[in-house]
Amino acid sequence: MAAVSTSKPTKSVDQDEIWKSHVKVELESAKGWPKKWGFLTESYREAQRESLQLNKTIKLELPLHLKTRPPTPPEKYIQVDPSPPVPQTSQALIGWRSSVSELQLERYGKVHRVRKSFLKELGWSFDSCN
Repeated sequence: MAAVSTSKPTKSVDQDEIWKSHVKVELESAKGWPKKWGFLTESYREAQRESLQLNKTIKLELPLHLKTRPPTPPEKYIQVDPSPPVPQTSQALIGWRSSVSELQLERYGKVHRVRKSFLKELGWSFDSCN
């Protein structure tokens, strides 16, 4: 144990006596703990026994609407066809999938964005906001 720095220098014999008194207090506290706090260990054991009994006795069956189905294997509803061969061109690896209609990302058509003007919707002139 490192010596505690104080304003007065302490001797090693004094430090040993302080250490002995700390150990003595610790041992006496350990002997007296079951008398003072031992009820806590018994109540903990009781709670453990009760929870084990409850786990053994209570087995609830879930209603059908709360039960989960076993997972469906992905192969049943996802079919991955092999890719067509890569075309033999100078740009063979760039953009070849976009030319095949089945492999395009836009399955539901292209996205059309119309440019609108907030001022035009309100019927204001373009000079009204500067």
